[in-house]
Amino acid sequence: MVDEHTKYPEFQLRLPNRGPTALGRQTDEMGTNGSRKFVVGAGQPVRPEVVPSFATRVASAHRLREELIRQGQIVASQKWPTWLETAGTITFNSSSEAAAVLTGRSANGWVDWKAEDNRPLGDFMPGVWMGPNRPWLIRGSNVTGLDLVQRLWLPEGRVSLAASRLRQGVRQGTSKDDLRTFVQEDYESTATYGQKQQLVEEMHSFLSRMKPGDTVCTISGGQLYVGEITGEAEQTESDDRRSNLRRPVDWQPTGYPYDDLPEELQQKLSIQHDVVDLSAVQALVEGLGLSDEELVEEAEAIERDPSGEIPALVARRELELPDPTDELTAELLVHDTEWLREVRDLLADERQLVLYGPPGTGKTYLALKLAEFLGGGPEQVKLIQFHPAYAYEDFVEGFRPKEDPKTKEVAFRITAGPLRELAALAGREGNRHIPHFLIIDEINRANLAKVFGELYFLLEYRNKSVQLPYSGDDFALPKNLFVIGTMNTADRSIALVDTAMRRRFAFVELSPRTEPTSGLLRRWLTKEGKDSEPADLLDALNSRIDDADFRIGPSYLMKKGVYREGGLERTWRTKILPLLEEHHYGEGVDIEKRYGLAALRQSLVRESLG
Repeated sequence: MVDEHTKYPEFQLRLPNRGPTALGRQTDEMGTNGSRKFVVGAGQPVRPEVVPSFATRVASAHRLREELIRQGQIVASQKWPTWLETAGTITFNSSSEAAAVLTGRSANGWVDWKAEDNRPLGDFMPGVWMGPNRPWLIRGSNVTGLDLVQRLWLPEGRVSLAASRLRQGVRQGTSKDDLRTFVQEDYESTATYGQKQQLVEEMHSFLSRMKPGDTVCTISGGQLYVGEITGEAEQTESDDRRSNLRRPVDWQPTGYPYDDLPEELQQKLSIQHDVVDLSAVQALVEGLGLSDEELVEEAEAIERDPSGEIPALVARRELELPDPTDELTAELLVHDTEWLREVRDLLADERQLVLYGPPGTGKTYLALKLAEFLGGGPEQVKLIQFHPAYAYEDFVEGFRPKEDPKTKEVAFRITAGPLRELAALAGREGNRHIPHFLIIDEINRANLAKVFGELYFLLEYRNKSVQLPYSGDDFALPKNLFVIGTMNTADRSIALVDTAMRRRFAFVELSPRTEPTSGLLRRWLTKEGKDSEPADLLDALNSRIDDADFRIGPSYLMKKGVYREGGLERTWRTKILPLLEEHHYGEGVDIEKRYGLAALRQSLVRESLG
């Protein structure tokens, strides 16, 4: 890094498609919107064509290029056949504008223009945070009651941040430590501790982390507007100091309807801060307004590595739950593939589903196998079990004792729960089109309102985010995260599930009265080549149980031990009859006489004779 008075070297710009190299010179003279002007001399090559999105994504550079061609300042080249060239010296408002006009596409001049030693132009600029370009959200539609987006930003080609009490003389590149001191002193009695912390983060991002070539987004009137930062930050006077920190921006001429934006982008845009780093959804921002074909054309135009995937296309991959197959139906012993399709469709629509029914109806097994099929394997499935002591801190995040690996000291640290862990995995770039499943066994055994907390809101509004109370992180549920709960109806706890829970989950019954459960044992016995008597006995047993929630599921009789010598009698005596003892507790019912194997076998004999 050098000081701003150092003379700049000559910079080179390699044109696309293995084209010739153009030369240019950086100046310290400011352009009309606060960017530093850039000069390209006569006889420099210009690409003859432009990428499809040039007119809409870089409208001002497109208009300038067309005007320069019309005026004869860009003409057919004699030196490079099929190329154009500059007919005289042209002064551009910024290095990015110069690079865009010459290459016919969006360009970051601070990166694309390089010195002879291959260092980018940005290395020679004072106070610039180097590194990859990022997209940012900066809010401006309600700055102390004014919509600065429509009033100032779009008409004047700027973006700004209010710093009403910040002392004069703060410059680009100011360190976070210095900003922390300034804010502490300048906002001493006018902001809370939390507000000061947020001000420091936002000012540091605006003054030091943002750089020319970064994308900036803002929302106004239900539209998302997108532009490119073209110059350095400055502190200036403004009405009521609403916009006294400013940066020049080349805005795209039209906005994008907010309601049509991808869900993951809406999640990030819903974060309630004035400055938000949108790097996690950069590919979605870059793909706005472009078709798949145009993205491919643009990738080819900038000579992208043909072996690599285009991030914007990867981000657009549709999330799909595969169609259940007849093979899956046979594996799960379900009566009809169409029933599985209906469950799949419910998950696709609701993203949360509860399988409920009496014990032994195969709820957990079905949930796991179905999730593994729809997610593409067990790696995308996580199973947890709720219990009465389960809490929000176990599920989402909370303080837990952790040992420091270096000092070996134990201290309480914020630790992510299974939901945050799986959400982080599902939300990784490149993973967002792959379904991930959280199976919550015995979901009704915990206090659901306490365990889910603010996540009740996110279950219904997947395009929003919330701030978590422990870490303070902004959190959203990825669209590819599905939740399947299992619920035992024998303990009547399904009646205690509140309306909020019922509204957010689809409920699918697994009951011995109906398929796919009613015929499950019989299908399993046929598959295993066993006698059908256990299925007949189970049907006879359930016909004597008046309360459907206490009927016995087939899973009790789908284990190898049942079919060893004496196994059926042992299972009936130790597993099934105790459930019915509890059900009829205090009623004086003779359980053995009513539900015992001998009584049921006698009834089956009578039915066969009669």
